[in-house]
Amino acid sequence: MASDSPPRILRLKSRPQFLAASRAPWISRGAVVIQDRDRGDGSDHIGIGFTATRKVGGAVVRNRAKRRLREAARRLVPLHGRPGHDYVLIARMGATTRSWARLLDDVKTALIRLAAGDARPGA
Repeated sequence: MASDSPPRILRLKSRPQFLAASRAPWISRGAVVIQDRDRGDGSDHIGIGFTATRKVGGAVVRNRAKRRLREAARRLVPLHGRPGHDYVLIARMGATTRSWARLLDDVKTALIRLAAGDARPGA
């Protein structure tokens, strides 16, 4: 892989992947919480997963929130994510009603702060 090409993005799909990330440092920003787990395997890809609890709303609202987070991550994680890390984006209440520009700003700011080491420790 060329050094100037964006890192490959892989989806987190299994429960153990999400549970491992739940014990990782995290940051909350606006309508999103992002957990950042350093896999420590030296790989050049970024893992990313999405979730929303029932507090966000019914199934339709949760799915819409996750779709919005997927699109935000598609645009921002290749630019601000770190290879060798897994990110879990958790939708919070307001993720579906927040303006698109503010949601993008929430995700971007959280990713930058995670890279700077400003996260809260995991459980």
